[in-house]
Amino acid sequence: MVQLHVKRGDESQFLFHTSVDASLETVILQVTAIYNGRLKVERICSEVKELADHGITLPPNMQGLAEEQIEELNLKDQWEDKCVPSGGSVFKRDEIGRRNGHAPNDKMKDVLMRTVEEAKALISKKEVTANVCVTMKTVQEALDQLRGAVMIVYPMGLPSHDPIRMEFEEREDLSGTQASVQVITEDECQLWWAGKEMQRGKKLQDYIGKNEKTKILIKIQKKGHGAPAREPLLSDDQQKYMMGYYHKRREELKKLEEADDDSYLNSDWSDPNSLKKQFQGLTNIKWGPK
Repeated sequence: MVQLHVKRGDESQFLFHTSVDASLETVILQVTAIYNGRLKVERICSEVKELADHGITLPPNMQGLAEEQIEELNLKDQWEDKCVPSGGSVFKRDEIGRRNGHAPNDKMKDVLMRTVEEAKALISKKEVTANVCVTMKTVQEALDQLRGAVMIVYPMGLPSHDPIRMEFEEREDLSGTQASVQVITEDECQLWWAGKEMQRGKKLQDYIGKNEKTKILIKIQKKGHGAPAREPLLSDDQQKYMMGYYHKRREELKKLEEADDDSYLNSDWSDPNSLKKQFQGLTNIKWGPK
């Protein structure tokens, strides 16, 4: 199997296995699905942390309003009494006024936070260093873990407007957010290798040959953004090693230059007749007036 090291910009994303016979359409579809799936897991993890800290989200028309404004406008959160976390809630005010403040108790919060860490570990970029490939099955496992944890704490389900539920139901609205910039749809996705765009309609072997044991680094890019920057000739670790080596070598040469001095020839220990002079009592003789 061919191993693809997928990067966006200078940042590693994940490792992926495919075949040299695979069409570029198939590879792009699979890579894009995994890339966007990882982003979805990260977004849900971020929201679940907020859920654990401050409870469910308020209705859109109540978010960001002060209590006085809510009373003045006579607004009521219809989901507050429906979505009570298992074991009861603990009030922790959301300073930005996005969530209702009725957070799960410590036990249920621990369930959510532990699941978040497990899900993030499954799709972590550190898996690249560990040489572990990520698949859509991996992404789906992370999503299932998060969905299960939310159902344990909120068996009645979350409000229809809660971003976590919207993510699970594929109804998320990312317009106007930083997350929308990160997402790359399958239609606008381009894969680049060795400074060349890998064109749809061809197979992977048209670029890398027929060796199934090949490992290559590809970059995922949005259409119209031009060619991504080429990889540096040396990695960060290699650069650090070389800088350390040259610094050490420079210090060694400096010490050799300092040692290149023949003044030692006037020292007693360098005199080949010093032993003879000691026997004859000719050492420590000073010439000149007393």
